[in-house]
Amino acid sequence: MKDLRVIFFGTPEFVLPVVKFLHEQEELLGVVTQPDKPKGRGLEVSPSPVKKWALNQGLRVWEPTKLKDPHFWEELKALSLDLIVVFAYGKILPKELLEIPQGGCWNIHLSLLPKYRGASPVQWALLEGERETGVTIMLMDEGMDTGPILLQRAIPIEEEDTTPTLLEKLSHLAVTTLGEALELYKKGELKAKPQPERGVSYAPLLKKEDGFINFEEPALRIENKLRAFTPWPGVYTKFRGKILKIHEAKAQPLSIKKKPGEILKLSPEGILVATSDGALLLKTLQLEGKKRISAYEFAHGQRLKPGDLLTS
Repeated sequence: MKDLRVIFFGTPEFVLPVVKFLHEQEELLGVVTQPDKPKGRGLEVSPSPVKKWALNQGLRVWEPTKLKDPHFWEELKALSLDLIVVFAYGKILPKELLEIPQGGCWNIHLSLLPKYRGASPVQWALLEGERETGVTIMLMDEGMDTGPILLQRAIPIEEEDTTPTLLEKLSHLAVTTLGEALELYKKGELKAKPQPERGVSYAPLLKKEDGFINFEEPALRIENKLRAFTPWPGVYTKFRGKILKIHEAKAQPLSIKKKPGEILKLSPEGILVATSDGALLLKTLQLEGKKRISAYEFAHGQRLKPGDLLTS
């Protein structure tokens, strides 16, 4: 069968393996991405990774500020599209766009739908201590990740996975899953199935305050936050009126009940702190305005000792 005429909607760097695959395997007519935004300390206006890549390939780039623009719709209609493929674009597509391609609009979602609908499925799977996640290719409707499922593939979540490592694995799984779906589609064997009504959960957009912790939380929950919220929003607490970032920590069992936040032990491995359930071994810390150092160095610099409370 002939190559499919496709437009790709996407923005961040982790979607690049998918857009590159479409460029190699199908007739990619261009990309739609978020407009240039200020980035970094100098707030220099920068193009999205997808735009940079597309321009280097000589592809057409659209950066609509509003998707409900009839002129934009007419441009896409004129291309006689077979498919629109969406992966982490950042906006919900209106009905008028969904109806343009002959084969509909496919969304690549990084969870096993109906679990973790929404903007941050990878982070929420880690936060909730899931043992597996995956990629769902979904036929888009007007809802948020509510459309019928075309294909799903799962992978295990490893104990040491963080958001960046899991995103990398899932972006490569997205390529193979999309390739499989396209092959089935061309053969007329790809069937859309409604999402199950049971098991629905949500993964809302993260906020900076989500990274704040106190030691009243279970140790494993704090460790999961660290895995999920690396690199953003990070995990932090308050120490003597200042922000204390936690870069590395590991949950440990604790057989005796201690006051949450109490320092149990200092060693070259780090600072062992009691939580509401278990203990947390803090390994690497960064006090507001200071550089990142080992927790052992931090304890000596702050003259901490067992029995002290780490947080006020």
